[in-house]
Amino acid sequence: MKTQTPSPAPAKAAAPKKKSGGLNPAFVIPVLLLIGILTYMFVFGDGSHFQEGDNTKEPLPGDYFGTVYKGGFIVPILFTCFLTVLVFSIERFITIGRATGTGSIDDFVRKVKSQLDRNEVAAAIQECDKQKGSIGNVVKTALVKYQQLATDTQLDKEQKLVALQKEVEEATTLELPMLEKNLTIIATLASVSTLIALLGTVLGMIRAFAAMGATGQPDTGALSTGISEALVNTALGIGTAAIATIMYSYFTSRIDVLTYNIDEIGLSIQQNFAAHY
Repeated sequence: MKTQTPSPAPAKAAAPKKKSGGLNPAFVIPVLLLIGILTYMFVFGDGSHFQEGDNTKEPLPGDYFGTVYKGGFIVPILFTCFLTVLVFSIERFITIGRATGTGSIDDFVRKVKSQLDRNEVAAAIQECDKQKGSIGNVVKTALVKYQQLATDTQLDKEQKLVALQKEVEEATTLELPMLEKNLTIIATLASVSTLIALLGTVLGMIRAFAAMGATGQPDTGALSTGISEALVNTALGIGTAAIATIMYSYFTSRIDVLTYNIDEIGLSIQQNFAAHY
């Protein structure tokens, strides 16, 4: 008598692997700090920017490198903040650009919804492969689950809809952290840069007034050095904070658009499944 081999259970739709792409701040920021210090010492502090070739003397008239060098030890810290914002902004721009995929997102959403209305699930999956972005990854995962549930005879309709919704949520949860990674650093520097600049401004003013108090009369050289330090730090800090704020708002708005489209097409998949099965 032959033993009947049980038929294998349907394979679970594979969720996209959690992505860890992006620069590692623990490595990048120390490197940028080193670059900032070396730039301050050997570029801004080069003797060619100062009178008699000595960076302890006044900068040459109109030489901005020498003026920035006179900003004091806060300058390399602020320059590091600026480089950090610049590097992570470029990195987020590339990452979010890849997540957007090829072609128009609106056209992709409309095309997939149209194919689902005609119950052409396989064609919709092929469209996701062409899109090559986060929305395509999430939708493809949901559609693979859609196909599996369509042939499942063990679950009732309500259970299938719950399983499909869970699949969409899990796929979205795996995609979004990759998009939002390192945005916290940009947001933090938007406020911290201003505080560091304020510290540099206060130290510069302390130096200026201390020079006046030491001699009992205005010391033009010491006074100008202190005020220069204060103003240079203020300019660097405000500029860095402004760029960081703009970049953070820009990236979060792009991520919000992607999230909205994912939610829209996820809801459409669930409604389509409910209508056909």
